[in-house]
Amino acid sequence: MKGIRDAGFKECTPIQAKTLPLSLAGKDVAGQAQTGTGKTAAFLISTFTRLVNNPPQEQKGKRWVAPRALIIAPTRELAMQIERDAQLLGKHCGQKILCVYGGIDYEKQKESIKKGVDILIATPGRLIDYYKQRLFSMKAIEVVVIDEADRLFDMGFIVDVRYIMRNISPYDKRQSMLFSATLNFRVMELCYEHMNDPIPIKIEPEKIVVDQVKQVLYHVGKHEKLNLLLGLLKSETPGKTLIFTNMKSTAEQLEAQLKYNEYEARQISGDLHQKKRIKVLQQFTDGEIDILIATDVASRGLHIDDITHVINYDVPQDAEDYIHRIGRTARCGKDGDAITFACEDYAEALLAIEDMLKKKIPVEWPEDDLFLEPKEGMPVFKRRRSGPLARRREGGDRRGASSNGRRPRRDGGQSRSRGPKSFSKSGSPGSGPNRPRRRPSGQGRRSPSGNK
Repeated sequence: MKGIRDAGFKECTPIQAKTLPLSLAGKDVAGQAQTGTGKTAAFLISTFTRLVNNPPQEQKGKRWVAPRALIIAPTRELAMQIERDAQLLGKHCGQKILCVYGGIDYEKQKESIKKGVDILIATPGRLIDYYKQRLFSMKAIEVVVIDEADRLFDMGFIVDVRYIMRNISPYDKRQSMLFSATLNFRVMELCYEHMNDPIPIKIEPEKIVVDQVKQVLYHVGKHEKLNLLLGLLKSETPGKTLIFTNMKSTAEQLEAQLKYNEYEARQISGDLHQKKRIKVLQQFTDGEIDILIATDVASRGLHIDDITHVINYDVPQDAEDYIHRIGRTARCGKDGDAITFACEDYAEALLAIEDMLKKKIPVEWPEDDLFLEPKEGMPVFKRRRSGPLARRREGGDRRGASSNGRRPRRDGGQSRSRGPKSFSKSGSPGSGPNRPRRRPSGQGRRSPSGNK
């Protein structure tokens, strides 16, 4: 209760109001609700309550560390966000909380596990890595939580999740909770296979997006998107703005262009080093930077307060990514704007998005004065080439091409020029180095009827 007061919670959200009476009574639940409606607090409050009310039994001579609760998340960002919420809500509960994920501090995380942990928050890959090294046992798990289950399926982690569920304590000896944006057939199959008769909870399943999100769609040419973005940033003067692109190269170019036009902008993408990614996210959270540009690596798991605008610079190719992108704003009952630019490259994806929303996104046609010209002298980016052709142009490829792009001859000699075919006196290509090979006897060409 002290942690809840520290977090400033005064009343339950709908998913919390339906989940907590069941989970606090020790029952398994499978919850579905829109993103940003308080699912994380629902399972954390239940987890801390169970661990506090049931002190751990002393195990004499135990060989391995034995966590009491396990929380599985699909992405690093979501795992770190759950850890921050757990540290706030469980500050007075006396539980050791540890978050492990890939990309950073392998040995440091390893040593932290050896010191003991009560609540382990992890992504599947790093968790299985440490488990197979016998750093800890999962047979003493009292509570297991699977967060963003549909995302685990989409990212190909479901085999790892099934492996984890088979190696933890039996389903009737623990409490299991699963939360997802959608409770489709695949998710419910996982529930009935590894949980103890879970009670499904659905909060307004017909509403995929909360009502507080104001959606707007602009049809604009690819060459005009930057001009429209600059005009919107100047006219609307948003607070924290999250801009999504489909490709890393687009995010990098947009970061340079906005910086050149005197905006504090940073970008995060999949191959950005984890330490730098954490630093950029912290700067955005603290308000040191106003604009964060991201690929879909950040569309889930980010809970940053007071994001007023989400701008889809590119229409996402997956309809579910659109839902999770715009779910970064209008969280916990606040209002937010979701603006989408539809250009000729990605406009076809709108059909699937509107089918999922079950309605059309409102279209607005921007006035001419909303297109703002960038500063003069802004650098022009060229499309990067990739593949073997680019490697040869850059001075050789892995097959041993020379600096001029030609492969060296095996005999080390001079390359022979391609002269005209040599002909015999009769004018047919019957002699010379380019003479065609003769077929061995008995290997004539077959006719369609099968006769030679």
